[in-house]
Amino acid sequence: MLTTETYSRAFWNSIRSKNAEDSILEEAVNRVNGSYFLPEASAEKYAAALAKENLLRRIATFVRATTSGGRIITSDTPVDADWVGEGGTVPEAELTANRIALGEHKLACISVLDSNFVHDTGFNISDYLTRDFARIFGKAEEDAFLNGDGVGKPTGVLHATEGADVGVTAVSTTVVTFDELHKLYFSLKPEYRSNAVWIMNDETALALRDLKDGTGNYLWRGAADTLLGKPVIISNHMPSAASGTKPIVFGDFKYYWVVERQPLSIRALHEKYSFADKVGYFGMEMLDGYLIRAEAIKVLQMAE
Repeated sequence: MLTTETYSRAFWNSIRSKNAEDSILEEAVNRVNGSYFLPEASAEKYAAALAKENLLRRIATFVRATTSGGRIITSDTPVDADWVGEGGTVPEAELTANRIALGEHKLACISVLDSNFVHDTGFNISDYLTRDFARIFGKAEEDAFLNGDGVGKPTGVLHATEGADVGVTAVSTTVVTFDELHKLYFSLKPEYRSNAVWIMNDETALALRDLKDGTGNYLWRGAADTLLGKPVIISNHMPSAASGTKPIVFGDFKYYWVVERQPLSIRALHEKYSFADKVGYFGMEMLDGYLIRAEAIKVLQMAE
């Protein structure tokens, strides 16, 4: 249904006017709140725009799990291959599975648009709304995937017990040294280092760029977007260096899973803002996020 031109036309007509074609839209209604799921072409544009707004959408593993309930089953059991002679013993791992229950966390907002734009057929309302919801939801998602406490929202990479392992504890409460960066780099196992990236905020990156050796040469040389040969990604949802904070993460973020429970759905609120000659658009998605292997990402924690 979501792939048909008929549904796409009916969906965007309902966004512009009160005369929704209920018989067509009914098959793609979100039963939780009466909103409607995006047509496939619009959903693809939304996903592309969301990836630009939320760095974790670009570097994490994305999984769809739309059925109620569900678990992620992971195993950290190591096993090494060995050369086996005739009749020799083959190395085997004793499987120990970790079961992570999937949450269904609701992210929602209302975007308000002037009626003049809504009723102007020359205004591309589909592009506007997909970009607007991507901008709003992207920021909230990125914050939760990094800092979320798992209560009504995803569990973030920086979570104290369910997040990344501490690779290095800084000597200072406010200053990171280049020696500590080297230690953080090598605290990560080589198998995770090959695809690893750094994440920090602008303030932390600037402080590191300003570090100099005893003769006044900058320690962070070369391209601004790489550090020790690995990409640096800026997120201003990362904390700055202060007592006990974790201002720098380094690791392979494919081990952080973003789990989509329900894709974006939208409902037009034609009456709610009519007094102001505006139309509201309620948008909602349901998702979860979890680091399935803590050792794959390391954090630098400041002294307390």
